Amino acid sequence: MLSAENCIPLPKDIVRPPETVLVNITPQETRVAVLEENTVCEIHIERNSEHSLVGNIYLGVVRRVLPGMQSAFIDIGLERAAFLHIVDVLEQRQKPEENQRIEHMLFEGQTILAQVIKDPINSKGARLSTQISLAGRFLVHLPQDEHIGISQRIEGEEDRAHLRTRLEQLLPPDSCRGYIIRTSAETASDSELQADIDYLSKVWKNIQYLAKTSPAGSMLYQDLSLGLRVLRDMFSDNTRRLLVDSKENYERMHAFAAQYVQGAVNKLELYQGERPLFEAHEVESEINQALQPRVDLNTGGYLIVEATEAMTTIDVNTGGFVGARNFDETIFKTNLAACYTIARELRLRNLGGIIVIDFIDMTNTEHQDAVLQELAKALSYDRTRVTLNGFTSLGLVELTRKRTRESLSHILCEPCSVCKGRGRLKTAQTVCYEIQREIVREARRFDAHSFRILASPSVIDLFLDEESQSLAMLIDFIGKPISLAVESCYTQEQYDVVLMKV
Repeated sequence: MLSAENCIPLPKDIVRPPETVLVNITPQETRVAVLEENTVCEIHIERNSEHSLVGNIYLGVVRRVLPGMQSAFIDIGLERAAFLHIVDVLEQRQKPEENQRIEHMLFEGQTILAQVIKDPINSKGARLSTQISLAGRFLVHLPQDEHIGISQRIEGEEDRAHLRTRLEQLLPPDSCRGYIIRTSAETASDSELQADIDYLSKVWKNIQYLAKTSPAGSMLYQDLSLGLRVLRDMFSDNTRRLLVDSKENYERMHAFAAQYVQGAVNKLELYQGERPLFEAHEVESEINQALQPRVDLNTGGYLIVEATEAMTTIDVNTGGFVGARNFDETIFKTNLAACYTIARELRLRNLGGIIVIDFIDMTNTEHQDAVLQELAKALSYDRTRVTLNGFTSLGLVELTRKRTRESLSHILCEPCSVCKGRGRLKTAQTVCYEIQREIVREARRFDAHSFRILASPSVIDLFLDEESQSLAMLIDFIGKPISLAVESCYTQEQYDVVLMKV
């Protein structure tokens, strides 16, 4: 189990490499790639038919309260009801010491203002919070709160106190004072902070008006599109270039940057190259590689990444790397090389939840400590919150990565219609034996004149070749003729046994 007591802190003083952000926009979808030193580290995809719901605010209706789970199902107008846990109810978050119960706060049929904090994933509905937060360029507005928070990435008590004082002086005395100062605010001017305050205040007033005039189940606020969120959330002094391949959207992003992210204007470029933007920067090949379980390391070793519903497992292997000194040194160098690749793959594939890493066994405790420190350093580049634990008694490393949206494979892929997501198929021989057992069962139940087997070419070929003797023995056993017919559209596991009357 992961616990806060033995968590390994991630370094905060990491110097991030310069970033290049690529924005590929088509009528169907928007794709964003983040490159660090020409290496693709992040992929974000938003399809117009499947727009992310995170940040959206709805006027929901309580459909069911579950005291046993201390949660409730809320109808916000989606196909599946959304989920609200008591830890995300505003009253409980403001006074956690009172241990209030959800059945005392909510009742069926009640209308509530709620915000999506996690997209629907697989069969789970969206997760909600009744604490509203509105993100700006430098600030996050908490209109139901009264305190000023500061990003943990801003270090130094003097700097934190100075930012708090600046914000307090800019806020009108009669306004809501609930704000979180984002990391980007460190370099923001007073005018930029004031513009953020004015913008967020206007958004909140509009939400309040709509909440009074809109029917239950209505969406009151929708977060920015992915292209504009790139400017708001990803752009920093570390961003070297921001390339966009759509003129219309380049102009829209330029106007947004000029008003809210002035530092981005000079770095925003319209890409007009002959080759497609993602192809020119080899992003397409990286996306295809990120859908494969095997990831090769520069040392000759490799990783196997397997994501399941409950967790993701990553196995480190030496592969063809033999090293120069001894076996322990080879293992150590392979594990070290795996650290940055693992951290990059987590970002690239957007893997979240519980992640278990099976490094190659190391008997040297100094080597174990060095690998953990290298992994912590590599994970510190991640924008998403990561909690890292040490080695377990089984020699595995556990970590958690916050999951707020679908992984890359869930967006781009679907379970195989042949294997149904198992990743394996029954052999043709296994299917042959299943068919023979079914014929024996049917022969005992029904007095058919004969039987016909409809199956894939590989199964029929096996009956005609290697399994021809067993088929002849089956015919003698049941005393009825059996004919074969190929169905080329059948998968290897599909078959039908037809009972013939005449």
